[in-house]
Amino acid sequence: MSSLLRIARFTRELNPLYLAIITCSILTAVAGLAVPFLIGRATDTVTGALSGDIAAPDALRTALWLAGALLLAELAATVISNVGGWCGDVMSNRMRTILSVRYYDKLLHLPQRWFDHEVTGTVVARLNRSITEITNFAKSFANSFATMLITTGAVLVISAVYAWPLAMLLLVVFPVYVWLTALTSKKWQRLEGEKNQQIDIASGRFAEVVGQIRVVKSFVAEKRELSDFSRRFWSTDRTTRAQSTHWHGMDMARRAVLNLVFFGIYSIIFVQTLRGAFSLGEMVLLIQLMTMAREPVQSMSFVIDTAQHAIAGSKDYFGVMETEVDTRLLEAGQDPASITAVPGAPTIAFRHVHFAYEADEDVLHDIDFAVVPGEKVALVGESGGGKSTIVNLLLGLYEAREGQVLVAGHDTAELPLDVLRSRIGVVFQDASLFSGTIWENISYGRPEASAEEIRVAAERANAHRFIERFPAGYQQVIGERGLRLSGGQRQRIAVARAILKDAPILVLDEATSALDTKAERQVQAGLDELMRDRTSLIIAHRLSTIAGVDRIITLAEGRIDEIGSPAELAASGGIYAQLLDLQTSGDTSKLARYDITG
Repeated sequence: MSSLLRIARFTRELNPLYLAIITCSILTAVAGLAVPFLIGRATDTVTGALSGDIAAPDALRTALWLAGALLLAELAATVISNVGGWCGDVMSNRMRTILSVRYYDKLLHLPQRWFDHEVTGTVVARLNRSITEITNFAKSFANSFATMLITTGAVLVISAVYAWPLAMLLLVVFPVYVWLTALTSKKWQRLEGEKNQQIDIASGRFAEVVGQIRVVKSFVAEKRELSDFSRRFWSTDRTTRAQSTHWHGMDMARRAVLNLVFFGIYSIIFVQTLRGAFSLGEMVLLIQLMTMAREPVQSMSFVIDTAQHAIAGSKDYFGVMETEVDTRLLEAGQDPASITAVPGAPTIAFRHVHFAYEADEDVLHDIDFAVVPGEKVALVGESGGGKSTIVNLLLGLYEAREGQVLVAGHDTAELPLDVLRSRIGVVFQDASLFSGTIWENISYGRPEASAEEIRVAAERANAHRFIERFPAGYQQVIGERGLRLSGGQRQRIAVARAILKDAPILVLDEATSALDTKAERQVQAGLDELMRDRTSLIIAHRLSTIAGVDRIITLAEGRIDEIGSPAELAASGGIYAQLLDLQTSGDTSKLARYDITG
């Protein structure tokens, strides 16, 4: 129950709809409760007329009035219940929207570390399942459960007025029924959690396979992927059988108790009627009231089953919502441009930085260097040596365990992430384009950019000519991750995106490593234009690119080995000099250790 109340508090902006639903439920219950009274009165009227106690014309007139009142009551119940149903439908959809938007907002602000341990498809599956279960319960409760519960409460009061033993038996059956149902809760939720885990993993893998279908097909892995997917879903079949056996076994016990209690209730009504304590109309009234009370009790299994799904879903949902976010958010109304560079400070500075992805396993050790405005610096080292980690720290995706990372003289740990990232343009090895149009991808960093600005950015990135050859030009849809474009075209779109952002700092994370020589030349022309008058940090993969930078920083096992110009390091005998020798000797196998292709 606390989980359901938490959902209500979490969506308190829906309170007007909650109030409307409760009001409609009360009025529907009142209209419904009027029906047994009217039928009971009609029964007594007809009985009195047949026995001669009431004159036939008076009985007829009364019966017609009662029939009209019955019609009005049923029409009122019909109209009000449908108004309440409309409110319930709107409420459940708004609840879905609120929960989904807040979940998405939460994901966008979670630290990178959280995503390192999650599968994308699992995150999506959890969103769909959890919110569907919560909103299904909310909709069902609004459309029927609330009215039934209110009706049951009213029946208890009315039955107590006529015969207190009836109310006592009803008071017994409800808690006993709920108690018996609650006995199944712990085991049911544990089994439901096991099912959800398998479904989330399978759904996550499903999304991965669909996204990487070319890899799956090229490695002839269809049967293996299908086997794993089937195994996980079939495991839920076994769990469901155990879960259902337990649930329905308890349901038989619950219903047996219910049948015994209502045997006692009907026996009391019949005996008291025979003794003259109740009239025939009152007997009919009480039987109808007991039937109305029995309906929600019999529906309790479905109510609790739906509630259990909602509770399980809410636990997964709030488990994500309770995860701590990165607190370095932009203050309301703050303009990123309002934070200016400290006079004389280097554009980028790492001061004795230590970093670990996992506790006590540093991957960076005492990293200390600075990049002055307009300087081009390349990072060179073995694969896994810490090059991309340095970029991740610069972008604020992680925080240093020790030391400081400074941008324009400001500690990035104290800068709002919006401010920090607004000053950095990035071109990754994977272009990371979105489905949609070329226009949308280039303008991703500046949605308000004009058509002329987008065109100029594309021209500077050496992309305008191939874009114009598409039938739809800049409105060409490129498919998921830009799969309808070649590798070189994707990278040039990414370069145009970075040019349009016009950030003072540029990070090139192996931006041309996956391209052939022709495509690399086309992209490199755009990169040269992009790097003009910008402070650039380059993860290098080709020696020809490294030769054009101002300085090179070589890394070995997460530590800085050397810092100097290409000419200085070529003569030092260090990593860079060894790479030059390897290139001259043509030993490409050793070059590959450093992500270098020559």
